Amino acid sequence: MSESRPCPVCHTDSAKAKLFIEQNIDPAKLSGFSFASRKEPEYMCHRLLQCQNCDLVYADQPPDERELAHAYHVADYDSSEEANDAAAAYILAIQPVLGMLAGRRSALEIGSGTGIFLEHLSHEGFAELVGVEPSSAAIAAAPAHRQAWIREGMFEEKDFAPESFDLVCCFMTMEHVRDPQLIARAAFNLLRPGGAFVTVTHDYRSLVNKLLGRRSPIIDIEHMQLFSGRSVRYLFENSGYADVAVKAFVNTYSLRYWVRLAPLPRSIKSAASGLMASLGLGNAKLGVNVGNLIATGFKHV
Repeated sequence: MSESRPCPVCHTDSAKAKLFIEQNIDPAKLSGFSFASRKEPEYMCHRLLQCQNCDLVYADQPPDERELAHAYHVADYDSSEEANDAAAAYILAIQPVLGMLAGRRSALEIGSGTGIFLEHLSHEGFAELVGVEPSSAAIAAAPAHRQAWIREGMFEEKDFAPESFDLVCCFMTMEHVRDPQLIARAAFNLLRPGGAFVTVTHDYRSLVNKLLGRRSPIIDIEHMQLFSGRSVRYLFENSGYADVAVKAFVNTYSLRYWVRLAPLPRSIKSAASGLMASLGLGNAKLGVNVGNLIATGFKHV
């Protein structure tokens, strides 16, 4: 068994952490979609501890970097519709941030998927667009002009020049990396003065996630950590950001996708999906606060 790591945000010793949930991984249930985005929940997870200092929940014995890189590289992809819906919600949510940027020359998205959010940024006046995405299947699902923006692989700060971006975004990705503080500080170094870092993360302290407990979709083998409002603010403020803001985020997806996420037996999900299809409601969009947070921070001029 590997050595227990300290909290990846505040580095408090894991011996001082509280058990949040024991490991629950059934190798027989693993598939090509286990490390895919917006999959049907499997409710499997690594052992998770709760830091008593910064409030982060984290896997104290996560897979190593190479194992994670391989898992995301070979993961299947079938969520273009949901990615489009998510990107539309993200661009709407960050309009106030865009209005406060010192410039709009270039933007970087860490975990860009098919690059659909970068497409939205192109319409907002950004001249240079760069995405980093480890999943070859997600990149293959992107149209050719977006594929030209995306670099395949895991994000590394050294691949980019310091202070070369006005905006760095990381949506529903900070839970998946081994070292979220490394990402936050790298983003800070890559931002020009007056630039901003924006993340969307799960909030394990939200009402919906508390009610669902172990049947929440955030209990997932992909998640190396889970944030709360307190822990994501700690991450931003201790990574050098100013004017940090953390607030609830409303997701908008089709009714069909919401049913897919629901902690219900497959027979009931199938019946509900069939009923919605017969009524023509499957594609209807619904915005719901399901316990996510959007956090922003700026690099002072």
